[in-house]
Amino acid sequence: MSNNSNHDDPKIVRHLSRRDTVLKALIRQVGTCTLQVTPDGFAVLARSIISQQISTKAALAIAGRFIKALGRGGLRPKAVLKASEEIMREAGLSAMKVRSLKDLAEKCDSGAVPLKKLKDMDDEEVIEKLLPVRGIGRWTAEMFLIFSLGRLDILPVGDFGLRAGVRNQYGLEDLPNKKELEEIGESWRPYRSVGTWFIWRSFGNVPQSK
Repeated sequence: MSNNSNHDDPKIVRHLSRRDTVLKALIRQVGTCTLQVTPDGFAVLARSIISQQISTKAALAIAGRFIKALGRGGLRPKAVLKASEEIMREAGLSAMKVRSLKDLAEKCDSGAVPLKKLKDMDDEEVIEKLLPVRGIGRWTAEMFLIFSLGRLDILPVGDFGLRAGVRNQYGLEDLPNKKELEEIGESWRPYRSVGTWFIWRSFGNVPQSK
């Protein structure tokens, strides 16, 4: 069910520009969509857990120390399962994130989260498989769909950056609610992930982009 494609396909930009005049102006300002997909699903999910509620800079530093501490095993389920809580805490991970990473590693290792099969599932099936993992909510699952599976039509209505960007770009007084976001994003189908990326890009750099 993988519907990933080249995010910089000119037909996507043409579609978005034709359907939405606000996006058309933003696309002209930003240029090409440079979103890059990372097929290593476990690493994407682990990094998502590490980065929750802290700055990007802090997340990168903690992830770097943690991966170094894992040694030759690298950021893999078995290596995380073997790592002691003490080593993980020394890398800067909170007790809650240690439990979440251990749970993710256990579920990926056991097959409860079938990483290799997720690409063949539809979006909601993938989200259903990921939600039982401690520390993973719908937002994290949607980021996985965009940044690891390359799904082109995800609209993460709970994402603050998307809500704030839409407010700014569309001249709204307040942050849009779910219904308002869905109405604006309707014209972006079937490329709502790319529309979202351009809104994110209005603030500056976007993770996993060139």
